[in-house]
Amino acid sequence: MTSNDEYVIQILVERGFLTQDQVDAAAKSMKAENETTLDVLVSGGTIGEDEVLGTVADQFGLKYCHVNADAINPEVVKKIPADIAKKYGVVPVVADEDSITVALSDPMGYDAIDSLRYVLHGLDVQAVIAPRAEVNAAMAKIYAEDENADVQTRGEDDGSAGDEAGDDSAVIKLANLIITTAIKMKASDIHIEPMEKEFRVRYRIDGALRKMDSPPKRLQGAIISRIKIMSKMKISEKRIPQDGRIQITVGGKDLDLRVSSVPTNHGESIVMRILDKTNLSLGLPQLGFLTDDQATFERLIKLPDGVVLVTGPTGSGKTTTLYACLGQINTPDKKLITVEDPVEYQMSGINQVQVNKDVGLDFSAALRSILRQAPNIVMIGEIRDAETADIAMEAALTGHLVFSTLHTNDAPSAVTRLLDIGVKPFLVASALRAAMAQRLVRAICEKCKESYTPTEREMKMLGSMSKTVPERMYHGVGCDKCGRSGYKGRKGIFEIFKVDDTIQRLIFDHAPATLLRQRAREMGMRTLREDGMLKVASGMTSLQEVLRVTMGDAD
Repeated sequence: MTSNDEYVIQILVERGFLTQDQVDAAAKSMKAENETTLDVLVSGGTIGEDEVLGTVADQFGLKYCHVNADAINPEVVKKIPADIAKKYGVVPVVADEDSITVALSDPMGYDAIDSLRYVLHGLDVQAVIAPRAEVNAAMAKIYAEDENADVQTRGEDDGSAGDEAGDDSAVIKLANLIITTAIKMKASDIHIEPMEKEFRVRYRIDGALRKMDSPPKRLQGAIISRIKIMSKMKISEKRIPQDGRIQITVGGKDLDLRVSSVPTNHGESIVMRILDKTNLSLGLPQLGFLTDDQATFERLIKLPDGVVLVTGPTGSGKTTTLYACLGQINTPDKKLITVEDPVEYQMSGINQVQVNKDVGLDFSAALRSILRQAPNIVMIGEIRDAETADIAMEAALTGHLVFSTLHTNDAPSAVTRLLDIGVKPFLVASALRAAMAQRLVRAICEKCKESYTPTEREMKMLGSMSKTVPERMYHGVGCDKCGRSGYKGRKGIFEIFKVDDTIQRLIFDHAPATLLRQRAREMGMRTLREDGMLKVASGMTSLQEVLRVTMGDAD
């Protein structure tokens, strides 16, 4: 009756609609090979189909209703082609420009709804539950005249595209669909991965990978070749990694996709990083700063000279923070130059230099050249070596404000990292104004947010910080808006390490990061976990998210 009858029976027993004795008796009386215990319970009159579907629908936050084909608007029917509706066992009920509600008979049919969202070009698909007989009857009636109609939506990837793998137009449509659907779902990356028996497509949404409906395996080569053509790669070269770029406009927004291909055992793996230029309009408040940290950071980025570093692992939002800083201080009376590898976003009013190692233009060479351009503010994509670091420090000492990033776990460790790569202590002490570590945590979905009392296990995980836990915290229970993840979007948590006279002396003496951290704590520095806990208390994110990204932060 459903795709997981055992789980449905468990829900019905827990809610008092069935007893375990009734379930056991029905299990013993099964006769047909494909008959289930739930089928016996319904056909024998122990429980009605309305009670089953209504209860389970309520369990998953869905509505239970009855479907009448005569009441369905023909314009709504056109939203879903006949073969797609039949493939996923759904009937369109109501729709508007951006969303559609479908009726299906299986309350456990999450896969069908997820697949439909992919098939229908990212359209927001909502579901209601209806009796199987009514869904089948409505489907037969509303699609009676459409039995042999051609499919012109994504159905072509399984239909016309699947019938002829060499059909260029179908492959082009499917490749475009994979990209546009990711953009509509606000994904940051698209992963196209050839596996042994599957051609897997996954989107990274709010930092977590989500598997999508996979294209047919037989189209693997054609789709990969199409993406390589779009990104101006050599399609005949399949033995070595390649990098490329795609520039597209979707929904009136200009987007850049940074594309990488790597040969694997089963074909070339493609990753496309979606660079949304609307992120450039983010201000510091949108990044997730608390009021006092925001005021501190705003003072730092308006200093006349010095080095300000943003630290954290790959994917922690460092580049977004740097661009937000540049956007805030980019005024006509200042000259801003960046050195990047690659230039991720084109920013108006800023001179951006692309590193090109093939012609000898690495970070250090580019940095030397741009300093002769008399800039007020310099942004270096990343400090990777002693030469680049030395030039950055010396530039700061000669009146430039320098922004850059480092890969360190916390803010005070930025000093240790600079000393380790060979920068002299007096240069670090004299030039460094501050280092800010950051992580990204998923923000709780506002639509399904609810409060709860922290568990004993959560309190133990917090250790000494359990004293700071509020009596009520928040989490997302999952809804259609957030893809049932409970989260929508991401915010930053921060740790700002400022250099004062005492810390300067400690750096001169080559003090370890523990002493630097101790002094910073005395000055009032919040750790990443402490900043995260304040955001848990405010309802911005969940305790689980903060614990996940700050496992190494025990303070």
